Amino acid sequence: MSVTVRVPAKVNVQLAVGAARPDGFHDLANVFLAVGLYDEVTVTPSPDGLRVTCEGPDADQVPLDSSNLAARAAIALARRHGRTPDVHLHIAKDIPVAGGMAGGSADGAGALLACEALWGTGATREELLDICAELGSDVPFSLVGGAALGVGRGEKLTPLDVGGTFHWVFAMAERGLSTPAVFREFDRLAEGTAVPEPVASRDLLDALAKGDPDALAAAVSNDLQPAALSLFPELADTLAAGRAAGALTGLVSGSGPTTAFLVRDAGSAEQVAEALRASGTCRSVRVAAGPVVGATVV
Repeated sequence: MSVTVRVPAKVNVQLAVGAARPDGFHDLANVFLAVGLYDEVTVTPSPDGLRVTCEGPDADQVPLDSSNLAARAAIALARRHGRTPDVHLHIAKDIPVAGGMAGGSADGAGALLACEALWGTGATREELLDICAELGSDVPFSLVGGAALGVGRGEKLTPLDVGGTFHWVFAMAERGLSTPAVFREFDRLAEGTAVPEPVASRDLLDALAKGDPDALAAAVSNDLQPAALSLFPELADTLAAGRAAGALTGLVSGSGPTTAFLVRDAGSAEQVAEALRASGTCRSVRVAAGPVVGATVV
């Protein structure tokens, strides 16, 4: 018997970042939107104990040991229910690796839901979300999907109403960016300044609720973007190319280095994608729309 779970990528339509806390984390106001790029995690009983395999674009960059969030999820659920995590976790990747789109977090949420279904632990939604929060700041949203405001480290979620479908183009960069390094650069750039408390933009929440791409384009923001551009200046060329091609706006997705372009409709998405492919400013380009549902057994 095996269980497969499909989990979407995310884009941050707002990422407001507070000053570093004593524990090294930052308070966030993080508005997530799940988009239709997916990883699939398949869990099968394994007589040889826990093992992880991976296929898909850049699969060679995915760790296959206990540092993988999918493995950590299986271990965490097994520990809570007094069993051993004797499973083979196979990850079919389609979410960009190290791209700021929560691919690793998606795998963690997918493995957690798949192991729960395989083992029949009877874990409640609240327990699964609690384990997700232990695994990482983005993992709870990968489980729930849709659109949500995340506060604290981003793990405390409030679902948001969305009044329509938003169309996006994502440009993958030639190399990765380390999320901790981007936060360190944020702290360096903010040194000596008063960093405001992170709050969700009312205009942005209204734009989501109305399904209005023009209003959303005027309201998106990412406080980590200056840090990402400082570490990876070439991303500015990608942002300029997407905007010149007709995107309503462009921003770095999360901690980067993927850049995300909001467009008016599916036809515009294909036009902007083609222009970005021809621009020579990125490695590859993907088109997706959201919101979509979170982790789902298929």
